[in-house]
Amino acid sequence: MSVNTASEGARRDADGREGAPAPLSPRSAKRKVMLITLAGTLALIGLVAGAYYFAMRPVTLRIAVGPTNSDDVKVIQTMAQVFARQHESVRLRPVLTDSVNASAAAIKDGTADLAVVRGDLDIPKNAQAVATLRKNVVMLLVPSPPKTDLAEVANAGKITSIAQLAGRRIGVIGRTQANVKLLHLILRQYGVEPDQVNVIQLAPPEVSEAVRNHKADAYLVAGPIGGRLISETIAAALRDAGSPSFLPIDAADAIVQNNPVYDTAEIPAGVFGGAPARPQSEIKTISFGYHIVARDTLSEATVAALTREIFAIRQEVATDFPLAAKIETPDTDKDAVLPAHPGAAAYVDGEEKSFMDRYGDYIWWALMGLSALGSLGAWFASYFKRDERTSNTSHRGRLLDMLALARRSDSIEELDRMQAEADDILRSTLDCFERGGIEQGALTAFSIALEQFHNAVADRKMWLATLPPNEPKDTLKANVQLIASSS
Repeated sequence: MSVNTASEGARRDADGREGAPAPLSPRSAKRKVMLITLAGTLALIGLVAGAYYFAMRPVTLRIAVGPTNSDDVKVIQTMAQVFARQHESVRLRPVLTDSVNASAAAIKDGTADLAVVRGDLDIPKNAQAVATLRKNVVMLLVPSPPKTDLAEVANAGKITSIAQLAGRRIGVIGRTQANVKLLHLILRQYGVEPDQVNVIQLAPPEVSEAVRNHKADAYLVAGPIGGRLISETIAAALRDAGSPSFLPIDAADAIVQNNPVYDTAEIPAGVFGGAPARPQSEIKTISFGYHIVARDTLSEATVAALTREIFAIRQEVATDFPLAAKIETPDTDKDAVLPAHPGAAAYVDGEEKSFMDRYGDYIWWALMGLSALGSLGAWFASYFKRDERTSNTSHRGRLLDMLALARRSDSIEELDRMQAEADDILRSTLDCFERGGIEQGALTAFSIALEQFHNAVADRKMWLATLPPNEPKDTLKANVQLIASSS
């Protein structure tokens, strides 16, 4: 008899009558394994997807920049708009400040993640370079005096070198004190003390009037070549006082040697156009940078992505601000005056890490952890079901014992009782299998033993049914023994 037939028999009582239906069985072992495997797979996929989402989700960085309405502010705002429009992984949120000093302070106190700072000012120790936004050159310009002042100029002498600025009025364009300090630095290199000159600070809109009214003998302006500030200063000098002359900073190498925050630079001949060309020959000078810096605690991956995005969009930004095309990578040398952020250095040096480079180890360890947990869970499941396996083994032994008894039984009632007991063993064995207590091989072995038992019971009942109803049992046994000995 098959297991299915036996299970149907398990629903009947010893008298052959239909009994109460068997209780509902729990999920089969295979289904449990499948569901657990599916749940583990979904959990792993969710873990990887969650890690990817958190790693690649857009990060918004606050960038301090100022003063308001400056070109730096406009460039950063344009960058922020392009990043948002292109759905880049790093976004910018400009935080407007009153000056570059205030921007640097925002990095120092942690109210901003990034800042645009001037390279020759005090830069916070926790700031590291991401990119050089622009390079400012220093230009010393001497406008041509009005014709009414030619006699005065002849008496005072024409200014042809920086050393001749002693006792003169010098207009410094820009309200920041940084340019005044820069002028003093240059003058000292030529032996001119600050108290020997009269410094007049001018806002850019005031330059034209100052040149026209001869308020200063020379002017210092710092800005990028081709930038608005230098161009407007030269235009004012041309419009109101004829062709200006330029003072070279021949001691630029010495200034840079003593002050590494500056670099030597040249203003190319004829870069400002005109006839004759302005300047007529190359002018040696010094320069300093405006840098985008980041807090040193900012994620390396985030800064690497930001640096990559800046250089990917600079040409697009340059359509509105041509000088943006000259954005430069930071100095990645270990002895750089302003050290590069590790993320920016990784991008510049071609060592930027991919998603798998950054998180591959974590994913591998997660897989190993899940595998270990699965093995541990299987061991615990096996450990806690050892009693069920032991009980099932004893049931199978009992079934084999009843098989031998059934072949010798002289009573149909005894056979019915053993069959009812076999039905109970069958129910217990099937429940044990469905709970995962035994394997398919053990169930197959049990099925074979159960089939043999039922065949033996059926054969014995059929044989007992052929005997005369009142024949003594002793006679029956003797006949059986006689038949066996004769055969």
